[in-house]
Amino acid sequence: MKKILTIAGSDSSGGAGIQADLRTFAKHNLYGFCVLTVIVTMDPKANWSHGVFPIEIKTIEAQLNTAIDGVGVDAIKLGMLPTPEIISLVSQKLQTLKGNIPIVVDPVMVCKGDAPLFPEHAKAIREELVSFATVVTPNLFEAAQLAGVSKITTYEEALIAAKKIMELGCKAVAITNVGSLMEPKTSGDLYYDGEETLLIEGAFIDTHHTHGLGCTFAAHVAANLCKGYSKREATVLAKEAIRAGIKRHFALNSYVGTLNFEESFKAIEE
Repeated sequence: MKKILTIAGSDSSGGAGIQADLRTFAKHNLYGFCVLTVIVTMDPKANWSHGVFPIEIKTIEAQLNTAIDGVGVDAIKLGMLPTPEIISLVSQKLQTLKGNIPIVVDPVMVCKGDAPLFPEHAKAIREELVSFATVVTPNLFEAAQLAGVSKITTYEEALIAAKKIMELGCKAVAITNVGSLMEPKTSGDLYYDGEETLLIEGAFIDTHHTHGLGCTFAAHVAANLCKGYSKREATVLAKEAIRAGIKRHFALNSYVGTLNFEESFKAIEE
């Protein structure tokens, strides 16, 4: 059985982070395991405000040694790495990998909204992580941060951003939710690998039940790469899984909702 590692945070509500990653890996019949970098909480008495609690560096390092040196990996998915110090530690560990292991970088910079977790966060991801990526999967805000632009407001600007991100050394970019900038709106995601440009279309679904979609999409991409699919195939199949799941979205509570994981997994089986 192939082994796939997620280096990411724990979402106490269960919809994103390592919870979403491991659930997704299991449905792909992969051996999923994790290195925990941060615990994210939400306060139901304060409008679901987020708390971000990074794990100690020495604890993360011990986990990395266990997972990569002790168990071994066939693919890696990176999620929330909440501080520049943690990003540097993970970068140093990735440099020790031998062989062409697929790596998906989900450049998580926010919990919700458009303010980075830490001021130096985007810079550290841009300079220390993106070059490892087989596919990097930013949303529009994260893509702007990686590309060094203030904001992405059109499809054309998204494509320019994708090209700038490619210059950082990754092998492919998949910018999510680009279709929301178009008229009429779609759920399209932009895939670019330096040779092919593909807008992976889908009907726009007007819902705020989108908690964990970025994590889950990236987890599907990583799982597909681990199973041997090409960068393009891995991304298109991941999009199909998300599209199937979001059609049957549901509320977790009065603040957030997420996709229907079982519907999403049916797309894998088909």
